Amino acid sequence: MSVTFRPALSSDSREISRLFLISSEGAAAYIWSQLAQPGEELLDVGTRRYARSGVDFSYENCLIAEAEGQVVGMMHSYAMHHDPDAAPVTDPVLAPYADLEIPDTLYISSLALHEDWRNQGLGLKFLTRARARAEELGLIGLSLIDYAANTGARRFYERHGFRIVGSCSITPHPMLRVTGEAYLMQYP
Repeated sequence: MSVTFRPALSSDSREISRLFLISSEGAAAYIWSQLAQPGEELLDVGTRRYARSGVDFSYENCLIAEAEGQVVGMMHSYAMHHDPDAAPVTDPVLAPYADLEIPDTLYISSLALHEDWRNQGLGLKFLTRARARAEELGLIGLSLIDYAANTGARRFYERHGFRIVGSCSITPHPMLRVTGEAYLMQYP
């Protein structure tokens, strides 16, 4: 079956959110729980978040992989810039990640495929498009955060030129599916 890649549309926001929930090991669920209105479902929060425009966490920064009209995967990435005026992160679960940033890179916050579509070369196709986008934007490369517990993903990224350049300890929380360390990875 042929897979095509296309920019995401606002109407893809719910599927983007579903895929974020797969790739984030609970981090997206935790963040969305902090943003939820009383009684609001987490998937609805994510959908609302990615339906926005003009912000980093938007469908506008997503690339969709599609087969026969069905979304099979997505990559969310945005230009990481240093913001000297940014307020310090005080949330105890998110604070450890605050130092895991590389300015002037294209930050890949999610690369997710539905299970039946893994191990078919689509991850590499997403990375190839990320490299091209970073070059178009005049950025110095790519960056992402991976979890030490996710050894398969780490091997994939290392096989494709990423290296670990930083780490932090994950603050345990019932919504997170991982413990241990998170790695900041950079390409090249």
